[in-house]
Amino acid sequence: MLMRKVPGFVPASPWGLRLPQKFLFLLFLSGLITLCFGALFLLPKSSRLKRLFLAPRTPQPGLEAMAEAASHPLAHEQESPPNPAPAAPAPGKDDPSSQATTRRRKGWLRRTHPTGPREEATAARSSGVAALRPQEESIPFSFDFSAFRSRLRHPVLGTRGDESKEPQSVVRTQREKVKEMMQFAWQSYRRYAMGKNELRPLTKDGYEGSMFGGLSGATVIDSLDTLYLMELKEEFQEAKAWVEESFHLNVSGEASLFEVNIRYIGGLLSAFYLTGEEVFRIKAIKLGEKLLPAFNTPTGIPKGVVNFKSGSNRSWGWAMAGSSSILAEFGSLHLEFLHLTELSGNPVFAEKVKNIRKVLKKIDKPFGLYPNFLSPVSGNWMQHHVSVGGLGDSFYEYLIKSWLMSAKTDMEAKDMYYEALEAIETHLLNVSPGGLTYIAEWRGGILDHKMGHLACFSGGMIALGAEDAKEEKRAHYRELAAQITKTCHESYARSDTKLGPEAFWFNSGREAVATQLSESYYILRPEVVESYMYLWRQTHDPIYREWGWEVVMALEKNCRTEAGFSGIHDVYSSIPNHDNKQQTFFLAETLKYLYLLFSEDDVLSPEDWVFNTEAHPLPVNHLDSSSRAGG
Repeated sequence: MLMRKVPGFVPASPWGLRLPQKFLFLLFLSGLITLCFGALFLLPKSSRLKRLFLAPRTPQPGLEAMAEAASHPLAHEQESPPNPAPAAPAPGKDDPSSQATTRRRKGWLRRTHPTGPREEATAARSSGVAALRPQEESIPFSFDFSAFRSRLRHPVLGTRGDESKEPQSVVRTQREKVKEMMQFAWQSYRRYAMGKNELRPLTKDGYEGSMFGGLSGATVIDSLDTLYLMELKEEFQEAKAWVEESFHLNVSGEASLFEVNIRYIGGLLSAFYLTGEEVFRIKAIKLGEKLLPAFNTPTGIPKGVVNFKSGSNRSWGWAMAGSSSILAEFGSLHLEFLHLTELSGNPVFAEKVKNIRKVLKKIDKPFGLYPNFLSPVSGNWMQHHVSVGGLGDSFYEYLIKSWLMSAKTDMEAKDMYYEALEAIETHLLNVSPGGLTYIAEWRGGILDHKMGHLACFSGGMIALGAEDAKEEKRAHYRELAAQITKTCHESYARSDTKLGPEAFWFNSGREAVATQLSESYYILRPEVVESYMYLWRQTHDPIYREWGWEVVMALEKNCRTEAGFSGIHDVYSSIPNHDNKQQTFFLAETLKYLYLLFSEDDVLSPEDWVFNTEAHPLPVNHLDSSSRAGG
């Protein structure tokens, strides 16, 4: 009515507005609507209005971080729309014939949607547990499993023919015996301890322990790839079903960064690469995220223990009064963390382990050696104890394997490995009066003339790296590998049980034997048979299969019980006294290496796979080498 009283105003529409005034009114109304809806973007993420109008988005990684990750060979992937991995063949029906030959251009970045704690918490709330439900069985990220399988040079399970038509051979009988041992170990675990971390065969129950932070089923995860490799199809499906239904990540204890990484993450990664089953990839990535707080230190060198509930970290109390990180622990993350970046698209995993390399490259090494204790605060060595056995071992292993896993493009790892090996040979290598070659331990220039069972992996490591040494050193390293492996065999041969002690000495006229009861135990360790396997594949000298079969017989005689395999307290006692524990690594490593020792060389071929320090196979990155070969 007010507008009607304005002089000269003539209504031009039923609303009483002329065109200019109508245009201004509509302009004001559209601006008001735009302002209201635009305000939704400023509401908190939890706002119900925002959830109604805006589709949820997963944050992208920073562009700078993505660019840096792209420079690593494992971070190159062809840009393509998300495509879940196809179903893989069942164990024993390996199908490497996939013709997906799409090549990934070097330097291209993937479309990535890394997950974070908030997404995991949301999933946990919606399901009530951390186990994956059908609606959660994907992380929005493109990994072309078919293309990966097409790049393998050999079938995963080898090219052996139909064994049912082959004559029964000695080596086939030996392989089948190892398979039966694995089946017995698994069935005993399943019957008495399914879901627990380890089986106690004497008391026929399960053991949890405290080093996994509340995670369960360590034996299940550690066994996955061994069951697949041995074509124990029913047992593999049992293990897979347990992971899908019962392996929960919403735990709140303190965990060993090293043990969770090599056993759980390594086991899940290898299970994914062998089968393409998404549940393994997703669980591995989510568990990897839970380990990241361990790296929150001034240097980026992770501490050994991470609290899954609070995200806090600490060093082991026994490691220089809680002030040090351990070389073998922070130095044995590289293989797994590069693959976590490869499978998630999240560069943070690769960045963490690249930083460890930077710290180690920068710090002074006494005589070129790497001491076992490093401060994660100052980045300095805490004391000069050097060992290729416990506390140091797998650091050196991961250097040469990083070189091999990168399809021989990681020159930094190669150079670090051969420089470290030269320093070890100069300062730690000795030959006993009886002619046994061994690697001693070094304490500020003073040698302890002993070798731990853990150090016996070094024969296989040196053999593995011999091919890529300088030409004039290759034959020398092959011979050195053989001599060290022979010494470790002697530690077995000189015991009553034909199993080796935890540590053995070279002094006072005694060679390759333990000198005290506290070092005389055997806990089903794999390192000696690991070296047998590598030396066999390199030389095909039948002595290594003979020695491996001796171990099989010794395990059967001294470690097999009614309800599983057990370690023993004294290898020098003809009457075994069992320790009542079937270690997870017995199924993951010892039996796997024995099986491979009696298999053809193209089964998990070294052209395609490297083993992490828990014997979980991780694939070689053929992408970079193939792109260079193709021009």
